[in-house]
Amino acid sequence: MHYPEPIAKLIEGFMKLPGIGPKTASRLAFFVLSMKEDDVLDLAKALVNAKRGLTYCSACHNITDIDPCRICQDKGRDRSVICVVQDPKDVIAMERTKEYAGLYHVLHGAISPMDGVGPEDLTITDLIKRLEDEQIEELILATNPTIEGEATAMYISRLVKPSGLRVTRIAHGLPVGGDLEYADEVTLSKALEGRREL
Repeated sequence: MHYPEPIAKLIEGFMKLPGIGPKTASRLAFFVLSMKEDDVLDLAKALVNAKRGLTYCSACHNITDIDPCRICQDKGRDRSVICVVQDPKDVIAMERTKEYAGLYHVLHGAISPMDGVGPEDLTITDLIKRLEDEQIEELILATNPTIEGEATAMYISRLVKPSGLRVTRIAHGLPVGGDLEYADEVTLSKALEGRREL
């Protein structure tokens, strides 16, 4: 079916989102058309403000609206521990447990030769620099329990171990092939408690 160009462009825009196919994109586009104009403008402003108003923390690389981020600025955090995660969403998942009070480092992905992602494409170099500059006693590797996440954890562990720093891996209370962001608080809490030396 041929839609008027503005609707076609809107459908095309929605299809760029993950998990949105042509039918869902079409439904969303027509829903937007049925919304009040003020609500559509608020949605558009929220999208633009999120894109323009957010940046990455210069210390941990988490997504933030201030630099350094609120977690890095928080003097109450345990500054002797860094938890390494793949994505900013994983920081939110870990914070929901209320069990972890240290700092974070966000890699923005995992090593995946099949997808052309190598260590140089992640923030590993910045992590190593932090370990040299800060008084860190433990590095918790909380990458996803996937092949890529495991490979990334092993790579970082091999890089860091010679320095004598304690390197741990969160326990596999999480399902293999799952993502941190979808795990419930109890599962994440248990995984954090049962972390092991690498």
